Amino acid sequence: MSSAAARAYSRVATTTASPRDIEAQALLKAANKLQAIVTDENATIEQTSEALMFNRKLWAIFLSDVLRDENQQPVELRQKIANIGIFVLTQTMALQISPQVEHIEPLIEINRNLAAGLSGRM
Repeated sequence: MSSAAARAYSRVATTTASPRDIEAQALLKAANKLQAIVTDENATIEQTSEALMFNRKLWAIFLSDVLRDENQQPVELRQKIANIGIFVLTQTMALQISPQVEHIEPLIEINRNLAAGLSGRM
């Protein structure tokens, strides 16, 4: 598939996907970026920083959404997501300051597990 065709397919998939599917895809993208850092022993500081920044931005969006008064999810669920979000943001920021590959694994697992739940695969 050409890159133009892949981009077009991606745009259509994004516009027709449910919000849950889009969130799951974003979590998987973040998990894959982080996994690439863990897997590649020659990963550069720039690659590590980019993967961590992507994860941080994604979780900042999730956290801001669950904290909005307009969010219609049950308060208990919102609190659980907020707690996970705070953990992920804290870990991600700590890793940006002092990257330790072994501490990236929990972030990958959180992203993958939530993506599976959003996709109905759990």
